[in-house]
Amino acid sequence: MADVEIPSPNERREVLDGVVYTQPHPWPAHMRTATVLGGHLSSPFDSGWRGPGGWWILVGPGIALPDSPEVVPDLAGWRRERLPRLPDDVTISPDWVCEILAPNTRNYDQRIKKPFYAKHGVTWLWLVDPEAHVLTAHRLRNGRWHELGTWGDDDCVRIEPFDAIELPLSDLWLPADA
Repeated sequence: MADVEIPSPNERREVLDGVVYTQPHPWPAHMRTATVLGGHLSSPFDSGWRGPGGWWILVGPGIALPDSPEVVPDLAGWRRERLPRLPDDVTISPDWVCEILAPNTRNYDQRIKKPFYAKHGVTWLWLVDPEAHVLTAHRLRNGRWHELGTWGDDDCVRIEPFDAIELPLSDLWLPADA
């Protein structure tokens, strides 16, 4: 059996297409953005409260795909028509993924994970940059990402696939005095 390097407690390990990547664990501000966005989407889409339901929305799920037994997006969502029950081990590519960009993971998220998600058929990808106060959304068409738009600051937006609600982007950013 091959030696496997065990990540330190301050690292997150992912295996994408057979390659092991080790990244620092997300910073608290990064996790806050993921938690707030997950909260905005979970009630209407996962729980169906004041929204259409029909989704599983998870923060930091571990996903096992062929040749990629450890994939951990910041947030991911599956339409329940594709994944009727939430299993103990998720082995199906998400329909939607969101990566929260940080200075120490920006390059990895954009150069490694973005094409990985396209290869595995993720339909929607959101990239959220809490430092720049920007959300950029992409949709996969014919195996290529097409930008749906870029929004920021205090925009209130409706963005695929969650355009049934208005999302106040200012909620995602840390207050100036924090």
